[in-house]
Amino acid sequence: MISDTNATLLAKLGFAARGVVYILVGWFAVDAALRGGEVADNQGAIGSMANESFGPVLLAIIAAGLLGYAVWRLTEAAANPERIGSDVKSSLKRIGHLVSGIAHVVLAWTAAKLAMNAGSRDGAVSPGDESARDWTALLLDQPAGRVLVGAVAIGILVAAFQQAQKAWRGNFIKDLRGDAPLPGYVCTVGRIGYGARALVFLIVAGLFGLAAWSAHASDAGGVADALQMLQAQPGGKWLLVLTGIGLALFGAYSLVEARFRRIHVDLPGTN
Repeated sequence: MISDTNATLLAKLGFAARGVVYILVGWFAVDAALRGGEVADNQGAIGSMANESFGPVLLAIIAAGLLGYAVWRLTEAAANPERIGSDVKSSLKRIGHLVSGIAHVVLAWTAAKLAMNAGSRDGAVSPGDESARDWTALLLDQPAGRVLVGAVAIGILVAAFQQAQKAWRGNFIKDLRGDAPLPGYVCTVGRIGYGARALVFLIVAGLFGLAAWSAHASDAGGVADALQMLQAQPGGKWLLVLTGIGLALFGAYSLVEARFRRIHVDLPGTN
């Protein structure tokens, strides 16, 4: 059975894996804006590693890290290890941990599948967007389906607000250990990164809101669709460049978190 210590190390590896993924997403966005490449979502960024040298090894490491990160988020949601309270704000935070955990389980599974089938994919694709439309269609087929999709839109909107709040306040820096002084620009990097994420999440929330309003699953979308929408606006080339840089900076800050963030995973039944 995996120990709390090993789970904590995997969670830290997860921050590093998340950092690599967001740096790639940002790179693809900038490349699309400046050289006409293709934007990619998180799954597409992971898929881009499949054909690289040592691709299976890299993907296996990414999968392990993302799974460790997912386990940490899910234990936060279930066991409330940070003792964040029971009010509405804290409940929303725990729901956010749950959603993040599930999302990273999906990413870890994607990386694991690619590690076992390296070489079977090429280019930067965005399977996450297609998956979003598929399960949006599934929700719309349920009773009160439009309400369900609307609830998803609201949830993503709340996540966008939380990201924007972090960007504005910069209080996320308190999660880093204080025993190793960091340059002041580290917080600036994180704020820009969270701001870019907030913008992308806001657009994705709008896409799901549109799908709920029109009852058409094809109107839903994910990260790549949001980036493409930015590119289609007046001055979209530079909007996409700036957003891509912001997402890459979020990835860079995640690498800092992998090294300096205070974190401990308390697995159920191990104490």
